[in-house]
Order: sequence, then C-alpha cells, then structure tokens
Amino acid sequence: MLNRPIKLNMNEMPYPPPSGVFESALKELSNLNRYAEVEDMELLRDLLAVYSDVKKENIVLSPGSDILLRELIHSFSKDRKVVTVSPSFFPIVESAKRFSMKWVSIKLSPSTFDLNPDILMAQLNVPSLVIIDNPNNPTGRLLLDCGMVESITKMTDTLLVIDEAYYEFSGVTFADMVNDHANLAITRTMDKSFGLAGARIGYTIAGKAFLDGINSFYPFLSRFSLSAAVEALREPDYMRENIHKVIEERERVCKALEKSGALVYSSDTNFLLVRTEIPDLKGRLEEMGILIFDLSNQLPPGFVRVSIGKREENDAFLSGYKKIYETINYGIFLHE
Repeated sequence: MLNRPIKLNMNEMPYPPPSGVFESALKELSNLNRYAEVEDMELLRDLLAVYSDVKKENIVLSPGSDILLRELIHSFSKDRKVVTVSPSFFPIVESAKRFSMKWVSIKLSPSTFDLNPDILMAQLNVPSLVIIDNPNNPTGRLLLDCGMVESITKMTDTLLVIDEAYYEFSGVTFADMVNDHANLAITRTMDKSFGLAGARIGYTIAGKAFLDGINSFYPFLSRFSLSAAVEALREPDYMRENIHKVIEERERVCKALEKSGALVYSSDTNFLLVRTEIPDLKGRLEEMGILIFDLSNQLPPGFVRVSIGKREENDAFLSGYKKIYETINYGIFLHE
C-alpha cells in the first residue's frame, strides 16, 4: 500500500498553479478576520469577462460550479419541466431530483453516448429548463453543436444551461451566443484547468432571462480564493501548458488501456470513461493505493471513470491495471 493514495477519482488538475498564485493567496492570511472586499470580486468579474470575451454584466460568481448549478435549478425549475441527460454530472442529477416538480432524463445512446436531438426537442413542448454538461461527465463526449443550441434557444419557453466545466480541454464554448440569446447560460469552473480545486471558484455567463433571477446571488468567496483566481487569470499560458500535458497523457493512457483489453471512449476532458470485464476494478486498485471512480450509480457494471494524473501516477495506474488483468486472465486459463 502506498503512503498516500493516487487520486484519479476527482478529475482534479494534477499540476499546481504557478508560484505567484500561492504568493498572492498567502498575502491574504493577515486578513483572515475580514470578509472579501466587493472591489476584489469586481476585479475577478472583470478578468473573467476578458478571459471569456463576454460582457462583465453577464458574469455571476459562485463558490464552485456545482453550487451554481444547484442554485440555477432551484431558482428556475418552478413551473418548468427539468430536462437532463443520463449519465450526467451527478450534482445536476441530485438537484433535479430534489427541486423539480417534473424531471425528464434523456438516456444517451449506449454505444457512442451521443445525444439524439430529436428526442431532446420533443420534450420541449412545455416550459422547460434544460441542463446539459458539454463535454459530458462521465462520458467525456461533446453533446452539443451550434445548430442544436440555436434550436433549443429558439423555444421561447425554454431556458438552457450548458455546463462547460471542461471547456479548456475541449476548446468548445457557446459563450459567444449568450449576448444574443437571453435564455442561455454557461456555467464554468476554475477548479479543473486552472488547478484551483481547493479555492472553489465557479461562474456563470448568463443571458438576461437568467440575470433577472440570479442577480440576488451573493458569492461567499474567501479573500484567498479571490486572490488566487485573479493571479491565475493573469498567467493563462501556464494553464494552457498544463492542459497540453494532460491531453498528451490522456491519449497515452488511452492507448495503453486498449492494449490491456479495456474499451476506452474518446474524451474531450481530463478523464477517460473505461469499460472493463474486470470485476470490482475500483476495489482491487484501491488495495494498491490507486483511486478511480465507479459509475455503477449511473451506468451498467464495468464502467469506471479515470482522471488523468501526472505521468508517474498514470504509470502506477496502468501497471496496477495490467497486473490485475493478467492475474484474472491467468486464473481463467488455469480454470479452463
């Protein structure tokens, strides 16, 4: 057993942010007894607006995109049908169950996990709130294109929320459509690509129909989180370099898993959806000190999600997987 587990179960960025981020956050320790200043939140909104190429008035901050998604569902599900996809980011599912009077979950095509646009559009025959993670978690697949977003937002009684938590990995965004589509909102996080999971910075790029209902949101952000986020946004090239390293590792891990007999789905994120015949792969790897995410709560047995870590962490995972795979197959051979 390793002294500390290798965490490939939380979709975190394996590389820390630049040193300036730590230095900036540490300076705020002397203000531990103070709440965050309004001007600091306004500065972060300014920088996020520039980074996202949108208007500042469309930016709403939140302590994590999961909190933001919960609040959006809570605020806008009244008198609306809530439409999600399955599988999906689990907090979306949980909030839809909790707050919606009527909830419809559209199953993604099991072979490719694509979203059938005809099935989705057929559900929008009454006032609706649609929430889709793009890329999808846990499949890693892009589900939407501009044509689908246009079609959905043309439904005047429909509100569309797109969770772009993995935008920096996919390179696909619909933020530029918010200004012309009042019923569109984009949610994002700085947890993943910027390596700020501990800071919990989420934000939405919201159209007017959403802004009218969420301007009262008060972001309880710490001075440390705000300072770290501001500094991270001043060094975007550092973030992009880390994204590149993660994508390279993702493709290497994918090829290695396929050679070991696993079915691996293509991904536009920092994780892989894997299907294997190995029973209790999560438990077996955990005994080796390697954590992955079991998806039996949303998908059939055999599906797991594996986050991409540093090269040495990925090598430990691949070595563990290969050892388990060979042990099981050797056992089958002896049995036969």
